[in-house]
Amino acid sequence: MYPTLDTINSPEDLKSLDIGQLEVLCKEIREYIVECCSHNPGHIGSSLGAVEIAVALHKVMDTPKDKIVWDVGHQAYAHKIITGRREQFQHNREKGGISGFPKMDESIYDAFGAGHASTSISAALGLAVADELKGIKANHIAVIGDGAMSGGLAFEGLNNAGSRKSNLLVILNDNRISIDVPGDALHRHLMRITSGASYNRIKAGIWHKLGEGRFREFLQALTHSTKKFLLHDSETVSMFDSLGFRYFGPADGNDLRQVISLLERLKRIEGPKILHLVTVKGKGYKPAEDNPAVWHAPGMFDPETGEQSRSAGGADRYQTVFGETVTALAEADSRIVGVTPAMLRGSSLDIMKDKFPERVFDVGIAEAHAVTFSAGLAAAGMLPFCNIYSSFMQRAFDNVIHDVALQHLKVVFCLDRAGLVGEDGATHQGVFDMAAFRCIPNLAIASARNESELRNLLISAASDDYPATIIRYPRGCGEGVPWRDEPVKKIIPGRAEKLREGSRIAILSIGPIGNKCARAASEAASRTGISVLHYDMRFLKPIDTDAIDDACEAASVIITAEDGAKAGGLHGAVCEYISGKGLRRRVIPVGVPDRFIDQATVGEQYAECEMGWEDILEKITEIFGN
Repeated sequence: MYPTLDTINSPEDLKSLDIGQLEVLCKEIREYIVECCSHNPGHIGSSLGAVEIAVALHKVMDTPKDKIVWDVGHQAYAHKIITGRREQFQHNREKGGISGFPKMDESIYDAFGAGHASTSISAALGLAVADELKGIKANHIAVIGDGAMSGGLAFEGLNNAGSRKSNLLVILNDNRISIDVPGDALHRHLMRITSGASYNRIKAGIWHKLGEGRFREFLQALTHSTKKFLLHDSETVSMFDSLGFRYFGPADGNDLRQVISLLERLKRIEGPKILHLVTVKGKGYKPAEDNPAVWHAPGMFDPETGEQSRSAGGADRYQTVFGETVTALAEADSRIVGVTPAMLRGSSLDIMKDKFPERVFDVGIAEAHAVTFSAGLAAAGMLPFCNIYSSFMQRAFDNVIHDVALQHLKVVFCLDRAGLVGEDGATHQGVFDMAAFRCIPNLAIASARNESELRNLLISAASDDYPATIIRYPRGCGEGVPWRDEPVKKIIPGRAEKLREGSRIAILSIGPIGNKCARAASEAASRTGISVLHYDMRFLKPIDTDAIDDACEAASVIITAEDGAKAGGLHGAVCEYISGKGLRRRVIPVGVPDRFIDQATVGEQYAECEMGWEDILEKITEIFGN
């Protein structure tokens, strides 16, 4: 079906292909990505746009000796297919299959793992310096795209790399859209860059002949000044030059012949360089080109028509609950603003953006900045609802301490994608937030059991008796619980809800796993007559000690259940309290074990972690039997 692609088992197989054959290969790779992702969903738009970059790099460079770091990881599908994982790609993101992102222990061609953004320049510089120290001469390439250059870490890497003479090539894959439509200053600058190809060609030749020396330094200063005078957008071009990088571009990143020619020339130029390639997100597949934001990760679809599969009707998504609720709050309170780091559509904050465009801020892929920016808004009397994916919030840990909690500022952090996330795998699991943030003073932490409770928590957190608060909830559909037209129930901070009376065995749960606990308790009662006390704790902090006291009085064995790391989360909090009271109770944890959980469906991950209702029921019956 793919006569050229089927012969490619490693980058070495590209070396003998001419430009015409390579262009056919690019077409076949695109068709193969579309075919595989139509029934096995993934990040399609970014990878379709980066096919020529991947093919050109493996054609020109001597990989894996020459090291390529992909950033963000979801633009690397073509790279995976070329590097011996063509057949495995049919099981991309599945349990037991390959990861949807570069992963070092998966292939020698994955020089550095990445599931998030802005890491490539720092990592590639580290690889380059290590090779220098070992006396290894090699090329080191960071392919940074989908808005990752907006992250602060990218600029830190540029700043450090530009001060060295390491042989580092940064390829800026500029697809003009990122994950959603960006509005940051860097994006606007890149849109205006006009740097002549002839200028760079001449400069490269002169620099190579001059070598090192004071005359070259003088000439460099002269050309820098000349460029500022001549070029239309000199400030942008000189931004990279002033950081110590040679800038080349912009060039058409989907023109394979041009990209190969540029890489051949740049391979011979020493030192830090930036190649600015402009690509089309979703290139070669019209539905993805026409609507790149939707086709970033479209789910299942018909590869012929592009029609996306729609899930059967039923429960609303937690993201919809958040988006509609925060918009309603903003209607009633002009202090409320929304902040997100490049996850406007994914978080459903676009609902508020449509109604209050001047009060919603997409700050780019910059989580730490999102938190401190929110703190600044709060310091001036605004009430920010800062929506960040749980796993990405890890980057802003210090900002939450230093800029929010320490200063007693009121920010409502809405941690989307909390808990086990499914096919995105280990890099995206939102299972560390409760354990990580529980130690911070002046910060409440809550987790919603269902849609109605999420709405009530969001509304309650806006009131004056709440401090800075983390409200966490999972991706996707809820439990089917009515919420839109239900009366609002104010939730007091630190107040648990008793869901079931019982004795001898007690369950203390937090978050949506409470629904599995409720079913397990119900099944235990109907099957064996076991009566289990069950509290939905709602809050990890402040924790309801009255609920724990009640559980200790009624039961000799307590099960804690959470959709997060067992180490340090609810289990840790309950054990600490019971130990501090000098009580002797057996406390059994249900939660994510102390290891990273790879890609699979959420159901498969729950089973792997023994977090399903059947697992909880088994624990109950085993305890009762003993």
